[in-house]
Amino acid sequence: MRMRNGATLVVAVSAALALAACEGGQRNRTAAAGGDGLCKPFVGTAQAASPGLGVDGGLAVDDCLHRWGYTLAKADDDAGAVAQAVVAACSAPLARWNQQTLSNAAAMGGGQSMEAPSLLTGESTNPIAEHNNFADGRALFYVVQARAGKCDAPRARDDDDDRAAAPAQPAVVPNSPDR
Repeated sequence: MRMRNGATLVVAVSAALALAACEGGQRNRTAAAGGDGLCKPFVGTAQAASPGLGVDGGLAVDDCLHRWGYTLAKADDDAGAVAQAVVAACSAPLARWNQQTLSNAAAMGGGQSMEAPSLLTGESTNPIAEHNNFADGRALFYVVQARAGKCDAPRARDDDDDRAAAPAQPAVVPNSPDR
């Protein structure tokens, strides 16, 4: 099986991001929690991380999962069921990220397979499947994190600083729980 550079890069970047979250000991735990415990502060927005601005679509997906995960965490349902609802709420940014990946692959000579071995399991995978795995895992993580830390859902004012610095954006952003 031949690995494609784009597919290898996507799998490698996804694995590196996942591993980076686990390294650094107490320093990263405190930074990720804003120094106030388990809760991750809301910085940036899906608007600021939109793929149309040349930023990786994974940032918009992660922001959406974070916001919906914290918003829906107070539901009485099992964490897995809530995480599935979080991924469903973020299907639009996930689809945009997948489309961005497919467009990039087509621009680099899209006739080749995007299949590559997973750096975590060694099984054959592709970027679209890995995006879905990322969304599933991150959604569950945010739901459990919000429950464990009794984290507040995002407020509409959590991204005011970004609005002042960014060009005018639409008043309503789909799939954003604070709108």
